[in-house]
Amino acid sequence: MKAHLLVDSKCALGEGATWCADTGRFYWTDIEGRRLWRYDPRDASRVSFDMPERLACFALCADADVLLLGLASRLAFFDLETGAIETIMPVEADLPTRINDGKCDRQGRFVFGTKHDVAKAEKIGGFYRLNLDLSLERLPLGDCAISNSIAFSPDGSRMYYCDSPERLIRACDYDSFANQRVFVELSDASGEPDGSAVDRDGGLWNAQWGGNRVVRYDADGRETARIDVPTAQPSCVAFGGAQLGTVYITSARVGLDADALQDDPHAGAVFIATPSARGIAEPVFRGYSRTR
Repeated sequence: MKAHLLVDSKCALGEGATWCADTGRFYWTDIEGRRLWRYDPRDASRVSFDMPERLACFALCADADVLLLGLASRLAFFDLETGAIETIMPVEADLPTRINDGKCDRQGRFVFGTKHDVAKAEKIGGFYRLNLDLSLERLPLGDCAISNSIAFSPDGSRMYYCDSPERLIRACDYDSFANQRVFVELSDASGEPDGSAVDRDGGLWNAQWGGNRVVRYDADGRETARIDVPTAQPSCVAFGGAQLGTVYITSARVGLDADALQDDPHAGAVFIATPSARGIAEPVFRGYSRTR
């Protein structure tokens, strides 16, 4: 299975692949470019929004005109119509970290992780959950250098997560965070686990940074499918399109020198593929109300 080019956005660090089922649009972020992107497949139109700082991840809200932002230093709400940003709270203000990967659980709470904001990251970050009352709790999943691969099984009972440099994807029982275990150990010589999405059959699709691929694992951690991506650094994956049958894949240019970019001209683009699997509509964050 091969992915092909959709939007040659040349993002420095494309991430946060997210499909909005209500509007039929695809969103992603260029973290280092400090920009949120939106693509409409009905007319191939695209728009982007400047961000006040690096936007690492985000979630849809029950109000389709509002996003929950995981900015580098803080959580905030963003009004797509007015451009207004409302800060919720800072995150790890006393540490040299930034927010990284994030996704809503099946109950509509926002689960995210942080990363040490240096080239050789150390395990000083962690995993958190923003609850519906806007309280923040640190999850008992240990420290991490680069949080990634946050995803949830279709019934919400299992959480997936990783610390990318370990080249392992982990799983736990989400209700209690018990039974923490290695779900997958990457067997290829290249690549680290990055962003993930779950299909309706419980398969985990993981973008593997440095590996030119997205890999599907079944609920037992066995590889069952692979998408070859024509760029070195695929970063995140989401199901979208009609009947959630299209896989959208973001990628990055950061860290590639001039010679590498000559060989990889579409680094930082968005790619798509059409596997036989179908996705699940991503839950929206349910802790936002314009009347609060």
